[in-house]
Amino acid sequence: MRVAFVGKGGSGKTTMSSLFARYAARRGRVVAIDADINQHLGLALGIETIPPPMGARLTDIKEYLRGDNPRITSAAAMVKTTPPGRGSRQPTIDDRFFLENFAVADGELHLMATGPFSEDDLGVACYHSKVGAAEMYLNHLVDGPGEYVVVDMTAGADSFASGLFTRFDLTFLVAEPTRQGIGVYEQYREYAAGFDVPLAVIGNKVQSPGDEAFLRAHTGDALLTTMTHSPAVRAMEQGHPFTLADLEPGNLAALATMLDRLDAQPKDWARFGRQTAEFHLRNARAWANRATGADLSHQIDPDFVYGTIPAQI
Repeated sequence: MRVAFVGKGGSGKTTMSSLFARYAARRGRVVAIDADINQHLGLALGIETIPPPMGARLTDIKEYLRGDNPRITSAAAMVKTTPPGRGSRQPTIDDRFFLENFAVADGELHLMATGPFSEDDLGVACYHSKVGAAEMYLNHLVDGPGEYVVVDMTAGADSFASGLFTRFDLTFLVAEPTRQGIGVYEQYREYAAGFDVPLAVIGNKVQSPGDEAFLRAHTGDALLTTMTHSPAVRAMEQGHPFTLADLEPGNLAALATMLDRLDAQPKDWARFGRQTAEFHLRNARAWANRATGADLSHQIDPDFVYGTIPAQI
């Protein structure tokens, strides 16, 4: 299952991503991806080693994923939305190319990162050129039972600057009990309408029944659970040693509720395939045909069935 964490900057999105990734690693194998421009997920996970940035090796990733798909003539003709087809490589969560080249491990949890801006990027590139690496990976990934991909997304509505927001089985929106937090939820809900994006709200930094009532009044049944102010998390953010055993029982129970909700989400490969094709055509018409000098609609394989072809690596 794939899950995205989104929310207002400062809502605790990255901290929640890290706590959930740690908790999910109790139940299965986890790949956590830092796709936020601030790149703080590793720090929140307590992983000192910085993973090699995926965004720095886009051409290598393209070459690997295209395999011998006859519809993709070269890496140069492949863009972030290019869908898999017959002949494409479809990595599993244990894929050696990605784990050996882009991940650092901590038990059952592997961390990958899209990477920060380089000096050459400043003033000339947007961050979505980096996030495209994660989008390509998720476009081709075949994940199975007991496998989790946890992605810390860019803050606010910036997540909608690419089709990456549709690459998930479920999206957790982290909202503080404030008007600003609710505003981001309402904006995200509005933008996601019509794209069949399953969305659940996680209330964070809740300090009173009134805070929870405020969130419930504005999000209704979308509010899945809440996390209270946590001295253990604050100590973790200050650099003190931390394990999930340090977490307050109510907050640990909230993580269990979140994982149970994710596991209960039906895996809809048909929706995934439709939206992959839809956003590829959108990008092809908007800029990619012009950039590559080719009609990239031909990269869509009409006979390809998503989620049924295991990786052969």
